[in-house]
Amino acid sequence: MNAPTQTDLLSITLNRLQLKNPILVASGTFGYAREMQPFLDFSRLGGIIPKTITTEPRIGNAPPRTVETSAGLLNSIGLDNDGIDLFLEKHLNYLASLETALIVNIAGRSIEEMARMAERLNAFPDQITALELNISCPNVSGGVDFGTQPKLTEQMLKQVTESCELPVIAKLTPNVTSVVDIAQAAKAGGADAVSLINTVQGTAIDWRRRKPILGGVFGGLSGPAIKPVALRVVCQVARAVDIPIIGVGGISNIDDVMEFIVAGASAVQIGTANFYNPGLATQLVTELEQNLIAENCSQVSELVGTLVYP
Repeated sequence: MNAPTQTDLLSITLNRLQLKNPILVASGTFGYAREMQPFLDFSRLGGIIPKTITTEPRIGNAPPRTVETSAGLLNSIGLDNDGIDLFLEKHLNYLASLETALIVNIAGRSIEEMARMAERLNAFPDQITALELNISCPNVSGGVDFGTQPKLTEQMLKQVTESCELPVIAKLTPNVTSVVDIAQAAKAGGADAVSLINTVQGTAIDWRRRKPILGGVFGGLSGPAIKPVALRVVCQVARAVDIPIIGVGGISNIDDVMEFIVAGASAVQIGTANFYNPGLATQLVTELEQNLIAENCSQVSELVGTLVYP
C-alpha cells in the first residue's frame, strides 16, 4: 500500500469549502499579505484571510490601539481598512495570485449591507474562495449585534447565502451566554462553517493616571490567554452542532493545533502569533504532516473530534 501524499494527508473539506491543508492565517493579523512576503511561502498555507473590509473606508479607533498583556494582546483597532472599492482595486489581484485559498472577511452595519458586499464579491469566483462574516468584532459600535442574537445570526446568514454562491463562514464571538445557540443559528442560515472564536472583551487601565490605556477603552483579548476559552467553545459546538469548525485563539505551536483538531476543529487559524513569529504558519504545515504520519493517519479528518470525554 502506497504512503499517502501530502495532498491526501492534509486536504480538508468544510461543506462547499475545500482547502489543501487546515492551516490558515487569521483576519487582522496578516494585513493584506504583502508585508508578510519576506517571511513565508504563501503557497504552503491552506488559506489567507486578509483584514476585515467594510463598505466604506474606516480610519479605526483612536490610539493607543494595542496593549501587550501577560499572556497575549489586547487590541482596539476598530476595523481600520481601505473599504471594498480599494480592496478590489488594489489588493484583490495580488492576494488571488498567491497560490492559496483567499477567504475574504467582511463586516457591515446591517444585514442588507453585508448581503450587498457578498453579492459584489460573488462576481470574483475565480479569485475569491470563500467569505468569512465578521459578526463578532468587539471593537466597533454594533460589531457584535449580529453574532449575539440567534435570530439575527440566522437572518444574516440566510440573506448573505442567498446573495452569493461562495462558501460562507460565520466568525462567532465568545462574549455570549451560549455560543452553541449562535452556531446552530448560523447553520440554519446556511453557513458552511463557523470560526471559533473571535477575541474576548477586555480592557487595560493606567491606575496612576486613572485612565484606560486603549483609545477605544475596551478591546479584544487574543493570544495564549484565550486558548482555553477557544478550546472550550470548540468542544461545546462540536458536540452539539453538525457544522465544520475552524478553531481560532492562542495557537502558537503544533500541540495547540492538535488540541483544536482533536477537540473538533477541521481547520485552524493562526492569529496573534503572526506578529512575533511570522513564519509560524508554514512551519505548522510541516509539523502537522509529520504528526499525522506518526499517528498512522491517512487523512487529517481521521483525528477531528476524537477527544474522549469521561
